[in-house]
Amino acid sequence: MGDGAVLASGVVLAGRYELQDLVSERLGSSTWRAHDRVLSRNVGVELIRTDDPRAEQFVEAARRSTSVADPRFLRVVDLLHDEHGHHAVVREWARAFPLDQLLAQSSLPPHRAAAVVAEVAEALAHAHERGVYHRRLTPHHVLLKQSGAVRVVGLGVASALSPAGHHDSVEDLHAYEALDVQALGRLLYACLVSRWPGSHVDDLRAAPTLHGKLLRPRQVKAGVTRDVDTVCDRILGRPPQQHRTPLRTAADVARSLRLAGVDEETVDDQPSLIQSSSDVLRADPVIEPAGPPPGLEPPRRRPKAFEPAPPTTFERGKARARRATKGDRGLVLLGVVITLLIGAVLALLVNTAVDDAPAAKDRAAGVERVLPVRAVRDLDPFGEDRRESPDEIAAAIDDDPQTAWRTTTYFGSPRLGGLKPGVGLVLDLGRSRDVRSVRVQLTGEGTALSVYTARPGVDRPTSVAGMIRRGTLRDAGSDASFGFSDPVLTRYVVVWLTRLPEVGDGEYRGGVREVTIRGMSNA
Repeated sequence: MGDGAVLASGVVLAGRYELQDLVSERLGSSTWRAHDRVLSRNVGVELIRTDDPRAEQFVEAARRSTSVADPRFLRVVDLLHDEHGHHAVVREWARAFPLDQLLAQSSLPPHRAAAVVAEVAEALAHAHERGVYHRRLTPHHVLLKQSGAVRVVGLGVASALSPAGHHDSVEDLHAYEALDVQALGRLLYACLVSRWPGSHVDDLRAAPTLHGKLLRPRQVKAGVTRDVDTVCDRILGRPPQQHRTPLRTAADVARSLRLAGVDEETVDDQPSLIQSSSDVLRADPVIEPAGPPPGLEPPRRRPKAFEPAPPTTFERGKARARRATKGDRGLVLLGVVITLLIGAVLALLVNTAVDDAPAAKDRAAGVERVLPVRAVRDLDPFGEDRRESPDEIAAAIDDDPQTAWRTTTYFGSPRLGGLKPGVGLVLDLGRSRDVRSVRVQLTGEGTALSVYTARPGVDRPTSVAGMIRRGTLRDAGSDASFGFSDPVLTRYVVVWLTRLPEVGDGEYRGGVREVTIRGMSNA
């Protein structure tokens, strides 16, 4: 595959869709946020290489998914063939929050969890009627808009990326439907307790079990209502308790959740995180105090757009802090804060004086030495799991050139298969140091790499964005050195690989055998 197939921010497809941000990479395909120059709007673009044997069924599955007219699925707006060596599916772009981000902070109140999953179940029921299945439903595929509307992404992608030539049998279709229904049960469980049944998914911890049996939501978290807990058990229970009838279709799940109420003894004092539907009117009428009598002009409902937004977590915390500082408690709290501040300042002064003594001695003597690397980690901000051979990273600083940290094997292009602009290592010196040179011993020849440093005071970097590039080599041998004319004050050094040596026919893999950083120790 030539350079024409390498995708990066700024590439324009069909003279119209400008790629901007890489969102994810899954099952050999990549998803980008792009800008539609014709209609001046954002769109989502899913791409797969043209030479991939699944490319045609990828486009055909997207075409087939347009038969599902439910507005909760992001609509396909365009199909592109062989653009920059890729087939592409262009979909609507939703400005929304993935459900997994909300669940990472807190579970949803039971009636809101039921409303969200009911919407997803209704959407899947419409898709199942058309013979289209999701097969990979997790909280990451459910989006919640600011208005409260629910959107589902990824419909048909798993089927499209199945092995080429596979033809679904009737048994396969029944299995796909059962898989989607089970995913609805797991999604409901995750909304109630912020845990995922079975394993770690979307950064959610695995749900707890007892003697190998999944605990019900009410056993994990207080406040889960009985009827919603029962719906969850009727989907996931093996078998359901009290001989209840299992729920086997998405339509049955949606109907049961819509009928689920709230226990009388359960009081929900949490502010609304989302709304249960996308309607624009509140359920309760608002009586205007002025105007003609109700008999002449009935009270009108207030549009949701005029409804005040619920207080945020920050605003609720600020209100609690304000209540805690009233009266004598405020004076006590002020005294505690002043005491803690004085202690922190004294500790900082003592530590700075201790750390400065050897550093000042080295600077005065003009001694340059190898700086110890306190920690190292892999840096892969564009990968699906954001990890690049994490089990081997210690080999890059173990003083043994025979061992190495190696990248994943990429295919088709030395520029990491056209999947990402680079991968690398972040080396932590423990505190800010005067760095004078960086030596990188590499595996193979022909690696392109750069060295970046973080600005003083910057937290541990998660990408090279915002860092300062100190040097680049386009075609390095097995030993690359970067020297700085003036010492660079930094705590973090990043070795960033952008082109890898060829290790086989069309296979590319790079590696770092050892990184040595020299300089002067300073605070």
